[in-house]
Amino acid sequence: MNQEKTVSEAIHFRRSVRVYDAEKTIDTLVVKKCIEQASLAPNSSNMQLWEFYHITSKDVIAQIAPFCFNQNAARTAQQLVVFVTRKDLWKKRAKANLSFMDQNFGANKPKSEQSKREKVARNYYGKLIPFTYADFLGIFGYLKFLLFSLVGIFRPIYREVRNSDMRIVAHKTCGLAAQTFMLSMAAAGYDTCPMEGSDTLRVKKLLGLPFGAEINMIVSCGIRKPEGVYGERFRIPFEEVYKQV
Repeated sequence: MNQEKTVSEAIHFRRSVRVYDAEKTIDTLVVKKCIEQASLAPNSSNMQLWEFYHITSKDVIAQIAPFCFNQNAARTAQQLVVFVTRKDLWKKRAKANLSFMDQNFGANKPKSEQSKREKVARNYYGKLIPFTYADFLGIFGYLKFLLFSLVGIFRPIYREVRNSDMRIVAHKTCGLAAQTFMLSMAAAGYDTCPMEGSDTLRVKKLLGLPFGAEINMIVSCGIRKPEGVYGERFRIPFEEVYKQV
């Protein structure tokens, strides 16, 4: 493998590769390391509402490929990584953040001995996160939305409090992890292709995912064939999308 690329080199090297070389294998441990680096991606409130399914079995890849409509990026992949959102685990993740605070600040300290920073953090994960994520059939979320919209008339306030809003938050967070993974792979000289086109219900069943899990994207991995990159990269002129205020 070539020397690891710089961030800029990895960004320019990364392309959505549609056809991989069957004669060139990739190291499972390197891919795993890239997934581990993906878990360091920024995410909303450090809730880490994601899971990463590293598919190395050729049999499982063969089963998933038809669920990705047999597109070449899936059919010729050496490995796959399925990025999954787990909004349903918000209670567990909030508790994990509180446990981390116990390790750093000390457990069972009276409030009078807690620093301002600790009080704010404990209040955030102990009260604000449950208030934001809790919902029942969308009813509580809609009531929160009305309340926050009313308060928002008088001052700036966070407004994305409905169940649908929190679902979007989880998918944005998982997308950041997926992009971090693909750039890590590019830095290692490996190729990827993010695939949104898939039968997510069938993939969920194959992986045994619970009802509350959602597939964010499936990323195929391998080493590109020359024909695996479909032409030169096209982007809208930067001046058209860049707005300095």
